[in-house]
Amino acid sequence: MEEKNITPAIEEQDLNEILRVRREKLDNLKASGKNPFEKVRYDRTAMSATIKSNYAEYEGKTVGIAGRLISKRVMGKASFAVILDGEGTIQSYLSINDLGDSYLEFKDYDIGDIIGITGKVFTTRTGEISVHAESVELLSKSLLPLPEKYHGLKDEDTRYRQREIDLIANPEVKRTFVARSKILTEIRNYLDGVGYLEVDTPVLQPLEIGAAARPFKTFHNALGIDMYLRIETELYLKRLIVGGFDKVYEVGRIFRNEGMDKSHNPEFTTVEMYQAYSDYFDMMDLIENMYKHITEKVCGTTQITYQGVDIDMGKKWERMTMVEAVKKYAGVDYNDWATDEDARAVAKAKGVEVEEGDSATKGHVLIAFFDKFVEDNLIQPTIIYDYPVENSPLAKRKPSNPAFTERFEYFIYAREMGNAFSELNDPIDQKERFVKQVAEKRAKGGNDAKVDEDFVTALEYGLPPTGGLGFGVDRLVMLLTDSASIRDVILFPTMKPIKK
Repeated sequence: MEEKNITPAIEEQDLNEILRVRREKLDNLKASGKNPFEKVRYDRTAMSATIKSNYAEYEGKTVGIAGRLISKRVMGKASFAVILDGEGTIQSYLSINDLGDSYLEFKDYDIGDIIGITGKVFTTRTGEISVHAESVELLSKSLLPLPEKYHGLKDEDTRYRQREIDLIANPEVKRTFVARSKILTEIRNYLDGVGYLEVDTPVLQPLEIGAAARPFKTFHNALGIDMYLRIETELYLKRLIVGGFDKVYEVGRIFRNEGMDKSHNPEFTTVEMYQAYSDYFDMMDLIENMYKHITEKVCGTTQITYQGVDIDMGKKWERMTMVEAVKKYAGVDYNDWATDEDARAVAKAKGVEVEEGDSATKGHVLIAFFDKFVEDNLIQPTIIYDYPVENSPLAKRKPSNPAFTERFEYFIYAREMGNAFSELNDPIDQKERFVKQVAEKRAKGGNDAKVDEDFVTALEYGLPPTGGLGFGVDRLVMLLTDSASIRDVILFPTMKPIKK
């Protein structure tokens, strides 16, 4: 019985019988001196979408196409086949009159096989652009059937674990990752265009810093020391500013030993950038202009839709201090709190839980109000700035109000997309904050946490006034491709092992 279209779901067939038949076919090919795995190249001269979009140029010309056989309709002495290549699909007409014995071999091909076809481009009576085969060749044998019908693989677990099958079954998935590549290209184009230099800093680091994120730990045999996968690129990049670079950025792979959900994966990609002699207002202008540029280049417009919500990336982004945002959405005013005790009393009255409990400061309470009342309202691009010093250990204090820092985060679709500072360049203040941060982390069980003395030493040589900014690439890709989960924009996301 010949397969037609994509193989039905595996559970509907005897998988063992399918495997036996396919391996038997392979053995027969090898025995006849036609081992498909010995093929080293094929002269492919055209791709599916290129042929279709330039039909007038290709009509009547001989082309070599190659790809995966995903549909096969045998009608005795003639057949139609559809192959999937890197651009899409294209149909081919094959007949015994044109191919002779090769046609009989083709009839024995399986859905999923990789094949090459040479022939002339024409249009069928039904108007479909096709290739009239003059030769056909098996380039690689598929020993496993594709798991779903051509309508697409739907099981999420299989899709994420076997992305290669997902890409075969669901063309829109490939478009997402093509868009991801374009987004990375436009990030680099924009930053390079305004004078930034791309650099690389160490992924494997000699200490666990005091930041809140938990790292992955390993052991370096030659040095006999524990080492850690980086949780950020910040400190090394700022050391480069100390060394005399004016503008640097890194597209960096980051690793955090934490949980997973629709917007978090233990391994993800960030962009961090630092600019000497600038501040967080310069970073606000930079990120707003960069996002507009990337959106226009990748989407063709700055008016996008994400999960059914219209978002205008092109208009002027709203800017509010955290105090202003909490007053607007929570109806409480930080400036009315004379003491920390006053702030805690307001939180209790409003049912706002503060993690720090009785030791909570006004800054802690303000952050708690923001988390509960504000973030969900920030659908359109919005910059929230002037954060309390309590949760900003690397940001410079505001000269006019040292309880706050020159820090901002920006939000789209109620999701934090990036973080920026006027960077702290006072080594004494920085050391004190690091010590406090390490103590807090150790109190929570992070006993390996240490102060990064090398970074403090670098600051002692002198860091110029510097603006810095970092954002998650994966969340930006989610936004611009209308993807609901971070797993949809990472080719091979981290998955829980299957128990066998």
